[in-house]
Amino acid sequence: MSDFQPDERLSLGSLFKRFYGKIAVTWTLTLCETALYALIPLLIGWSIDDLLAGRWEMFLWLLALFATLLIVATGRRVYDTRAYGTMRVAMGRAQFTRRADAPVSTANARVLMGRELVDFLEQETPAAMTAFVEVIVAVAILLTFHNVLALSAGGSAIVLTVIFAISARAFFNRNAALNAQSEKQVDALTSRNLRSVTHHFRSLRRHEVRLSDLESLVYGVIFLVLLSMLAFNLWFTATQLNASPGDIFAVVTYSFTFVESAVALPIVLQSLTRLTELTRRINDS
Repeated sequence: MSDFQPDERLSLGSLFKRFYGKIAVTWTLTLCETALYALIPLLIGWSIDDLLAGRWEMFLWLLALFATLLIVATGRRVYDTRAYGTMRVAMGRAQFTRRADAPVSTANARVLMGRELVDFLEQETPAAMTAFVEVIVAVAILLTFHNVLALSAGGSAIVLTVIFAISARAFFNRNAALNAQSEKQVDALTSRNLRSVTHHFRSLRRHEVRLSDLESLVYGVIFLVLLSMLAFNLWFTATQLNASPGDIFAVVTYSFTFVESAVALPIVLQSLTRLTELTRRINDS
C-alpha cells in the first residue's frame, strides 16, 4: 500500500507522483487501443479490395488486428479496475486519517470528493485521450482533401476552447456552491427533521439547476460552432471542389467524427474545473 504522507497535498498531481507506474501502464494500453481502432477503417478498405481480387492477405491482417484489439481492450479494463481500486483505497485512508475528528457529514462528503479524482483518471482521461487522437486524425484526413477543410475544423476547436475558458470561473463557483451543500447532507438526514431534510434537498436542486443551466448554455454555443463547421465543410466540398460523391461522403464523415470527438474535450476541461474546486476543498483544514 502506497499511503500519502500526512502533510502531502491530495490532488491529481500527488496521484501521478505516487502511482506513476500504474497510470503509465493504463495510459499506454489506452493509446494502443485507440491506435488499433483507428486502423480498422483503413484495413477494412484494403481487405475489400483484396477479397474482390481473390486475395486474403489484408483480410488476415484485419483478423489479426481484431484479435490484438480484443486482448488489449480486455486487458486494459482488467488492469484498470485493480490499479484505480488501489488508488481509491489510498485516497480513502488519507481522507479518513485527516478528517477523523471532523463531523461525519463533512468527512463523508470529502471522502466521496476524493474518489472523484481517481474516477477522473479511470473514466474521463481515457475518453479524452481517445477524443484527442480522433480529432488529430480527422484534421489530418481533412487536410488531404483541402487545407480550408482542416482550417475550418481546427478553427472551430480553438473557438470552443475559448468559449469554455471564458465560462470556467462560473463553473468553478457553481460547483463550489453545490459541493458545500453536499457536505451538509448527513447532518440534515441525522437531524430526523422533515423540514431540514426538505430544505437541504431543495437547496441541492437549486444548485444543480444553476449548474445545469450554465452547462446547457455553454454546450449550446459549442454545438452551434461545431455544426456550423460541419455545414461549411459540406458546402465547400460539394460546391468549391471537384469532388466525387465518395469524397463528399468521406469529408462529411470525418467532419462529423471531429464534431463528436471535439465535444468531449470541453467536457474534460469542465471536469478539471470541478476537480480544482474539489482539490481545494479536500485539502482544507
